Amino acid sequence: MCRIAGNLQKHFEADEDRKRDMTEQRKAARDLWGGHFATGPAPLMEQINASIGFDKRLWPHDIVGSKAHATMLAGQGIISEADRDAILEGLDEIAREIEAGSFTFDPALEDIHLNIESRLTEKIGEPGRRLHTARSRNDQVATDFKLFVRASIDRAIDLLEHLTDTILDIADQHAATVMPGFTHLQAAQPVTFGHHLMAYAEMVVRDRSRFADARLRLNECPLGAAALAGTSFPIDRHATASALGFDRPAANSIDAVSDRDFALDYLASAAITAVHLSRLAEELVLWSTPQFGFVTMAEDFTSGSSIMPQKRNPDAAELVRGKSGRVLGHSQALLVTMKGLPLAYSKDMQEDKEGVFDAVDTLELCLRATTAMLASMRVDPARMRAAAGVGFTTATDLADWLVRVKGAPFRDAHGIAARAVKAAEERACDLHELDEAVLQAIDPRLDGAVRRLLRVEASVASRTSHGGTSPERVREAITAMRERLAALEPGR
Repeated sequence: MCRIAGNLQKHFEADEDRKRDMTEQRKAARDLWGGHFATGPAPLMEQINASIGFDKRLWPHDIVGSKAHATMLAGQGIISEADRDAILEGLDEIAREIEAGSFTFDPALEDIHLNIESRLTEKIGEPGRRLHTARSRNDQVATDFKLFVRASIDRAIDLLEHLTDTILDIADQHAATVMPGFTHLQAAQPVTFGHHLMAYAEMVVRDRSRFADARLRLNECPLGAAALAGTSFPIDRHATASALGFDRPAANSIDAVSDRDFALDYLASAAITAVHLSRLAEELVLWSTPQFGFVTMAEDFTSGSSIMPQKRNPDAAELVRGKSGRVLGHSQALLVTMKGLPLAYSKDMQEDKEGVFDAVDTLELCLRATTAMLASMRVDPARMRAAAGVGFTTATDLADWLVRVKGAPFRDAHGIAARAVKAAEERACDLHELDEAVLQAIDPRLDGAVRRLLRVEASVASRTSHGGTSPERVREAITAMRERLAALEPGR
C-alpha cells in the first residue's frame, strides 16, 4: 500500500510539474506576442495552432535566413556589429544543438521561428531580442519555405538526371531489341525496347525542365516584406536576397508574404513526374509477369508470398505506382487551401507545409527506387522478340508496301491488308508465312517480294522517319539527348 501511495504521489508531482511547465510555456508565448494579450492560449488553441511538430524541418533555412537578416541589419546600422556577432554565434550554437539532438522543440512556442528566437534570447540575452527588427514571421516563413522548396527542386533535378542516365544506358544496350508496341494494350506494331524506353526518357527530361522553370520563378526573396507592407527601417533587401542566393527581392510586399505559387509549382511538377513514374512502374509490373516475361525484377525489389511459395511480387514497382496518388493529392489539397484566401497572409497557409514535405519525401523515394529497379532488372530479348510478331503486328507494313511500291490508295491497301490478316488467322500462321498463291488470291499486286518485309526485324528497320523506332534512329536519339543534357546549365 505504501508503495502504491508513493507511486501515486510521484504521478501527482509529475502532473503538477507538467502544469507548471505549460504555464511557463504559455507565458513565454504571451511575452513573444507583446502586451496585448493578458493570458496565453487555451490548450486546444495550442494544439490546433502549433506547427512545430512539422515545421521544425525548416530549421536550417530559418537559421540561414536569420543570419543573412542580422548581417544586413548591422550593415545598415540598424543594429550594432557587436549585436550581430552575438546573434551569429548564438545561431551557430543553436544549429549545433539541433544537429546533436539536444535542442528542445517547444509546442507552446508554436513554430520553428519562435523556438529558435526564444532559445537565442536565452543564450545571448538582449541582442537576441533585436533579431526580429524589420521582419515578420510572415516574410520569415515565406523565405524559409522558399529555401526549402528550392533545395528540394535541386535534389529532384539531380535525381531526374540519374534516372535519365540509367534509361539512356539501357536504351543504348537494347536499341535493336525487338518487342511489341501497344495501343489499347493490344499488339500494334513492332518497336525496339530502346525506342520504348526513350519515350520515358523524353518524359523525364520534360519533368526536369518543369522543375528548372519552377526554380527560375521561385528565386525572388520575400525577406524584408515584413508583415505585408514593407518596413520603415532602411533595410537593404537586395543584400539579403543576394546572401541567400536569390536573383532579386520580391517586387511587391503583399505578394511576397501571400504567394505560395512556388509550392504549387513544385507540387504540379512533382505530380506530373509521379504520373510518369507510375506509368513506367505499371509496365514493369506487366512485363515481369510470367505471361509477358519481358523482364525479371531483381530480388532486392520484389517480395514473396506468405502462402504461395512460387511468387515473386514486384512490390517496389507497385508502391511507386501507389505512392503517385499521394503526390497528386497534395497538389490538389494546396490548390483548394489557397483558392479562397484574401490577401495577404492567413493562418490557413500554415497547411502548406505538411503536404509539400510528404510530396518531397515521396517523390525522392520513388525516383531513387525507379532508378534502382531499372538498373538491376534483367531483360529477356528472346521473349520480347517472340511476342513482337503475335497479333499480326506487321499488317501496316503490308498496307504501306502496297501504297509505296504498287501505288495503291491507302484505304484500298488497308482493306487488302485486313483480308491478308484474316487469311493468316484462318491458317494459324504469321503474315510472312502466307503462300504466294494465297496472297495473289487476295490481290494480284501481292507478290512474294512483300513477304520478306513482313518479318518484325524488317518492319522495325524500315521505320526510319525522325523519331522512329529503327535501331539507327534510336541510337541517334540517344546521342542527341546526351548532347542536349550535357549542354544544360547544371541545376537548370
